[in-house]
Amino acid sequence: MAFIDEIKIHIKAGNGGAGVVRWRHEKSIEMAGRAGGNGGKGGDVYIRAIRDIGILFKYRNIKELVSEIGQAGMKKSMHGKNGEDLVIDLPIGSIVENLETREKFNLLKDGETIKILNGGKGGLGNEYFKTSTNRAPEQQTDGKRGEEADFYIELELVADAGLIGLPNAGKSSLINELTNSKSKIGAYQFTTLEPALGDMYGFIIADIPGLIEGASEGKGLGHKFLRHIKRTKVLLHCLSLENEDCVKAYKIIRNELKDYSEGLSDKKEVIILTKTDLVDEKKLASVKKKLEKLNKNILTATVYDNESIKSLKDNLIKILREEEI
Repeated sequence: MAFIDEIKIHIKAGNGGAGVVRWRHEKSIEMAGRAGGNGGKGGDVYIRAIRDIGILFKYRNIKELVSEIGQAGMKKSMHGKNGEDLVIDLPIGSIVENLETREKFNLLKDGETIKILNGGKGGLGNEYFKTSTNRAPEQQTDGKRGEEADFYIELELVADAGLIGLPNAGKSSLINELTNSKSKIGAYQFTTLEPALGDMYGFIIADIPGLIEGASEGKGLGHKFLRHIKRTKVLLHCLSLENEDCVKAYKIIRNELKDYSEGLSDKKEVIILTKTDLVDEKKLASVKKKLEKLNKNILTATVYDNESIKSLKDNLIKILREEEI
């Protein structure tokens, strides 16, 4: 299933039902009085946050979503039934923009529900128009149209930590070890083409597809995935020791974060040196010493070493708990 993190769709609230002209029919009295009921209200439209980052996929071929119309009024002064509200499930982190009014709605918590469109009011039946001088009114009104607009829906992932780094830095392997995620792994760049989420003892970690130099200008996967880092509390910057110059690789990503958004470069960051089994202790110590001048938070990980992964988990949990305080 393809990952979709942005869609444009037309959404319409239900129209109100029409009021009607009706008369009471009693034995021996053909027209005993007005009895036309009011129409029902059209259904409103709500958006609701759920824990499913893939839910936008089901809307990919839908051009319009419409809530139920109100039922027309009925005889015997009975009002029409209100239209059923439409609730649109979206991933936590969705930003929903009304392209007509430019109003934006943010879904940040599981189960959060926001009304975005109002259904039309029901029309009035002839019973409503009875007065002392108009005892047999013929008037009625139609229901009002429900609100409608084009909406742009964009997902920005909400996670405790986001794994970032150049392509093939070992992010997918790492998230699979840290969480119950099943990210695709391959010995080539851009194996990960969509974000993946995993749970590490209650902390949500996002695997962000690899960035390249110029990503802030749209190169590679560009803006499409840089925005997913915006709402993470901590950046876990993966640096593979396959790089000939780890400092240069580190600075490439840091520059892209800064160029894309000042807020990104200000986030708490932890460097995770991956594929440490490819170098000896002397080379590892040398790389750490150089990087410590840029960032004091440096951890190491070898996905084939259970003890290394356990130590990394313990350290990350401690850091994430500190961020919660």
